[in-house]
Amino acid sequence: MKIYTSHVPPVHIPDESIFTHLFGTRFNEAQASRPAFIDAETGFAVTRGELKELALSCAWGLREEFAKLGGVQLSRGDTLMIFSPNTIAWPVMLFGAVAAGIRATLANSAYTPREVEHQWNDSGAKVVLVHPALLPVVLETFKGLGLSPAQAKQRIIVADWKVSPETKWSGDFIRLTDILGKGIFRVEEKFAGELSNETAYLCYSSGTTGKPKGVETTHKNIVSVVDIVDSFFTPTTSQDVMLGVLPFYHIYGAVKLLQFPFARELPVVIMTRFDPVEFCRNIEKYKVTFALIVPPICLAMAHHPAVTKFNMTTLKFLFSGAAPLSGPLVNAVRKKLATVGADVYVNQGYGLTETSPTTHLLSLEYSLSKVGSVGQLLPNLEARLVVDDVKDAKEGDSGELWLRGPSIMKGYLNNVTATENAITPDRWFKTGDIAIRDKEGFYYIVDRRKELIKYKGFQVPPAELEAVLLQHPAIVDAAVIGIDSEREATELPRAYIVHAKGVKGEEAKKFAKEVKTWVQKRVAKHKYLRGGVVVVGAIPKSAAGKILRRELKEQAKKEILTEPEFTGAKAKL
Repeated sequence: MKIYTSHVPPVHIPDESIFTHLFGTRFNEAQASRPAFIDAETGFAVTRGELKELALSCAWGLREEFAKLGGVQLSRGDTLMIFSPNTIAWPVMLFGAVAAGIRATLANSAYTPREVEHQWNDSGAKVVLVHPALLPVVLETFKGLGLSPAQAKQRIIVADWKVSPETKWSGDFIRLTDILGKGIFRVEEKFAGELSNETAYLCYSSGTTGKPKGVETTHKNIVSVVDIVDSFFTPTTSQDVMLGVLPFYHIYGAVKLLQFPFARELPVVIMTRFDPVEFCRNIEKYKVTFALIVPPICLAMAHHPAVTKFNMTTLKFLFSGAAPLSGPLVNAVRKKLATVGADVYVNQGYGLTETSPTTHLLSLEYSLSKVGSVGQLLPNLEARLVVDDVKDAKEGDSGELWLRGPSIMKGYLNNVTATENAITPDRWFKTGDIAIRDKEGFYYIVDRRKELIKYKGFQVPPAELEAVLLQHPAIVDAAVIGIDSEREATELPRAYIVHAKGVKGEEAKKFAKEVKTWVQKRVAKHKYLRGGVVVVGAIPKSAAGKILRRELKEQAKKEILTEPEFTGAKAKL
C-alpha cells in the first residue's frame, strides 16, 4: 500500500469544542477590540470581544429564553437549522448554537419548501433560525409537514438582528432580538476528550445524485482543519482584510470565512451575495487584501468591466476552492488585474464537505510554477491514489484520491450504507475525485470518477476539455458531459459553451462548428467533441460553483432527439 504524507510536520490537535478552541484556547484578549466581522453594506462591525459575548448570550437565549416565550425546549445535543443568506447575524447564530451544545444544520438559502422539508426531517431539527425574507418558505415547509400555525410558531426564531430596515415580513413570531441580551452563559458547553467527536455541524452534500446526505462534522473535525490550515496558510498581518462572499451555509464558507479568519484574528467583510460591481466596490472601500472565491467569480474577474472601475491595488491574493480552477483562467484573471495595477496571486486548494473541508493548499511561492495544481497535502493527513478500488496507481499515474486523518467526517447521518460505501473499515475516505501527484508532491484533480467519459476504451476527463475550451478568446465558460451513442457503442464528449458576446441563432451554430474544429487542433483524437458543441447563455452551477452536469444531461437528452447526426444517442446518466 502506497501512502503519501505531508511535507509539513504534524501539528497538535486539542480534543475540545470548536467554541472553546476559538474563544478560549486561541482567543487573544489583547485583540478583543479588533473587528471580527463587518457588514459590507452598512459598515456595522462586531469586535472579537463583542462576538464572544453575543454568542454566549445567544446560547442562553436558545436554551433558556426561547422556551419561556412559548418555543419548544432546546437541550444539549438537539439540532437547530440556520436558514439565511449571509448576514452579520450568522456568526452570532452559529457560535451561539455551538456554545449552547446544540448541533447546527445549515440550509441552502435558495432551497424550496420541499428541499427544506427533506433537510428538516433528515437532520431531526427542532427549531429554525430564519432570515425574515425566507420566513414564507419555512411556513410553507411546516404547512407541508402538517404542522398547525401554532406548532410552526413554536419552532421558529426570526433572525431579525441587524437586518436591513427595508426587509419586509409579517407575523407574531419570536425573534432573535427577543432572546439576545436576556442572560448569558458563564461558560460554554464543553466537549472535551472523547466528546470532541460529537457532531457540531450538519451540512448537506450537493445532491447531484439522489437526495442530499447530511454530513456529520464533529468538533474535532473543525478544530483539526482550522489548525492544520493555519500551519500551512499564507502569512498575514494586522492590515489584512478578507472579503466574505461565499455562502455561509456551505462548509467552505462556514469554516473558511466564519472560523478560520477568527482564529487568525482577521476581519471579514460580509457580503450577502456575489455581485461583480459590489465585489470590486468593497475591495476598494474596505481595502481588502484577499478573498476566498469559486471559479465563477474568477470568470467574472477576468471579464467584467467593474474590475477597471475601482481601486483594486490592495488586493494581493485570491484563493479558489469548491470546484476545479484551470490554469488558463488563473492567467486570465492575473492579467486582467495587472492592467489596473494589482499584482494578485491566484491560487486554489482542495477539499469536500466530508473533509471539513480543506485537505490541500497551493502555497503562494508555487502560484506560477504549479498553476492548475490544488497544492500539497496538509499536515496530519494521509493520501492514497487508488485504481478500481483495489490497487495503488503507479507513480505519476492518476487514481481516485483517498484520504485519512482527523478532519474526515464521522459519517452520513442516518445512512449507514452510504457511509460504508464512502469510508473503508480502516478509515480511508474515498473522495470520488481522480488525481495525479507529481514528483514534488503537488496534486492535480483531473476529474470526478463518476464523470469520466469513456470513448472506445479511452478515458476523457471533462475537466481537461473544459480547460482547453476556456483558452478560446471568445469563450467565457464551458462544461463537458458524455452522451451514449448506440450507433457507435461508446460515449461521446459533448460541450456546452458560453460566448462572451452572447451570440444566438445561426451565428451560434456557426461558432459551435468553429469551436469543434478549433478543439481538434489541441487534443488527442479520442478527446474530439464528437457529441457536439452547444452555445448556451449560462452553465448551470451550484452556489459553490460546481457544474450541475445532471441538468445538462437532461437537456442533452431532449436536444439529441432533434439532431439527426445523433439519432440513437442518449445522455449518459
